[in-house]
Amino acid sequence: MSVTIKDVANRANVSPSTVSRVISNNSRISDATKERVRAAMAELNYQPNLIARSLTNKSTKTLGLLLPGSKADLLLNPFFVQAMRGISSYAKEKGYYILFTHADNDEDEVEVLSNLVGSQWVDGIILTTVKDNDRSIAFLQYRKHPFVVIGKPDDEKNTYWVDNDNIKAMYDVVDLLIKKGNKNIGFIGGSHEFKVTKYRLLGYLKALKVNNIKADLNLIYEKDYTEEAAYEATKEMIDYQTPDAIVTTDDLIAFGVQRALLEQGIEDVSLVGFNNTVISQYKKPSISSVDINAEKLGMFAAKLLINQIEDIPMETNNYIIDTKLIERDSTK
Repeated sequence: MSVTIKDVANRANVSPSTVSRVISNNSRISDATKERVRAAMAELNYQPNLIARSLTNKSTKTLGLLLPGSKADLLLNPFFVQAMRGISSYAKEKGYYILFTHADNDEDEVEVLSNLVGSQWVDGIILTTVKDNDRSIAFLQYRKHPFVVIGKPDDEKNTYWVDNDNIKAMYDVVDLLIKKGNKNIGFIGGSHEFKVTKYRLLGYLKALKVNNIKADLNLIYEKDYTEEAAYEATKEMIDYQTPDAIVTTDDLIAFGVQRALLEQGIEDVSLVGFNNTVISQYKKPSISSVDINAEKLGMFAAKLLINQIEDIPMETNNYIIDTKLIERDSTK
């Protein structure tokens, strides 16, 4: 059964006529109401009919933000909250609003993007993850819809993107740990399909090679970006061998590693996370972490996207944001 304007009105707790006015971008409707109605449309996958679309102004002054993961996992990873802060701050300064949604998998992502683009709810879209042969990027390029990605895409020259130098960031961490006397260093990251995992693993392997340390594949794990997956991976790792140190690709993963180590009474393994989330400094012991300036990543992503939308000339299609290791109790 197809979704109707009445369904959207019920979900947004407004009248059907208000939904129609939002579709036509009526200036008499408050921005808060517009946001609520557009969020209800996205949640219900409602697409206005052709007549309604023809009434819609060219610009909605709204940016779409696509987050990965299921509804249950939404916003569990602090990185996305930090990035959203930067996106929202810059968008507000430029007079834009944010409509965010999520997708469970690749197929769902493309369907969600198709609904956003086809229904003209947003002027442009920000993707918060990048994968090998990314279907979402391919779809948006095919539709010639303005978008930007947080992460380094396959097609670097013809895509707008913002990222850290993830190879160097992880290389510097592992090199420092080796200089501190750690030789057996474990790696626990998210799924290899994500570019960020791939590049941080390359940095880890490069540091080992430069320091003449042979990589042990039994100390390398690529799992889901969840605390529980990291917890299980750590238990498997220490069953094989307790390393001198463990580096991770995300603080959420580091939290799972720390929990597994403490349960086993292991206190002398150095541990480093990524993203420098607020919680990492309050763990006991506090966790060293690489500050990737997530808020700045979000801000520059919004800048690239709005400049595209408004046809503002740009000297570059990408920004590389600096990182910094914040050392705490967990590195020795």
